[in-house]
Amino acid sequence: MNVAIVKYNAGNIYSVVNALRRMGIEPLLTDDAELLKKADRVLFPGQGHAGEAMEYLKARRLDEVIRDLKQPVFGICVGQQLLCRHSEEGDVDCIGIFDAEVKRFQPTRHEDKVPCMGWNKLYDTKSHLMEGIEGGYVYFVHSYYVPLCQETIATADYILPYSASMHKDNFYACQFHPEKSGKVGEQILRNFLEI
Repeated sequence: MNVAIVKYNAGNIYSVVNALRRMGIEPLLTDDAELLKKADRVLFPGQGHAGEAMEYLKARRLDEVIRDLKQPVFGICVGQQLLCRHSEEGDVDCIGIFDAEVKRFQPTRHEDKVPCMGWNKLYDTKSHLMEGIEGGYVYFVHSYYVPLCQETIATADYILPYSASMHKDNFYACQFHPEKSGKVGEQILRNFLEI
C-alpha cells in the first residue's frame, strides 16, 4: 500500500512515520502534489500553530491539493483543526472540509490547565475508524478543540465535551495522537488503512 504523509512546517510528523514503520509500512513524506494525489492513503499530521501552518500550505497550494483528494485522508491533531472551516488560533480560514470553527479552551476552574495534556477516554464512537475503540484511552496535547458537530465520530471531555474524532466523506481526523496512544492508537491507524 502506498501511504503518503503531507510534509509541511508542523512538528510531530516523524512520530507518525515511526508508528507506520512499526506496522510494516514505509510511508512517503512529501509536499509534492502529484505524489499525494497518487497515494492510496494520505495522512495529514502535525503539531504547531494553525496560522503559520495554513500560511505554508497556501503558499504551496497544498490546501487546494488536500481539499481535492479523493482517497482516504487522515488529519491528526493540528491536521484535524486545519481540516475545519476556521481556527481561532491565528484567526485563520482553514481548508474547510468540516464546517466547524476551532476554539481555544477557556478554563472554568483552577484545576483546568491549558494545554490539555495526557490520556483521555473516547466515547460515543461511530464510523469504521473507531471500530473496537469505545472506551479506549488515547493521548492528547492541545490548547484548541473542535466543538461537537454533525461530523463528530468520537467524543472526549476536557472542560467540556468536544470532537475527539471526525469523519466526512473520504476525510477522517482525530484531535489526539494515535501514534502515541499504544495499542488503541495502533488499532485506529490500522482501521484507517483498511478503509
